[in-house]
Amino acid sequence: MTDLVAKLAVTFVVAAAELWAGVPTGIALGLPPVLVAIACAAGATTAAGLIVVVGQPARTWIVARLHPSGRGGRLERIWVSYGVPGLGLTAPLLVGAPIGAAIGIALGAPPRRLFAWIAVGIVVWVIALTGAAALGLSVLTDR
Repeated sequence: MTDLVAKLAVTFVVAAAELWAGVPTGIALGLPPVLVAIACAAGATTAAGLIVVVGQPARTWIVARLHPSGRGGRLERIWVSYGVPGLGLTAPLLVGAPIGAAIGIALGAPPRRLFAWIAVGIVVWVIALTGAAALGLSVLTDR
């Protein structure tokens, strides 16, 4: 049981830092895909939630560091075209949930709405990435 908790904790922490790394970490640790998906979704969502709560300091940092020239990047273009739903669905894949949340706050997104859409994006990408990893692993081990 302690080994399972340790593997879940490692997967949670890695996914909090970077969703793309959390899924293969959980699979490599031998966790079942469902537990990988749950740990990754929980880790990434927790990290994004912390950024949303921090709010203004994150906004100040992002504006000062990522938008010094006033020109926006890919996520800002998504923001302008698709708003909070577009940012929330794409940020976990493109830059990670915590940075996406910080960018959303910097762009003036309502925190609760932003968090909800990022959580949906996390769940969508965790299911896709975990499914792809599990399928790829099963193809490799069935030979």
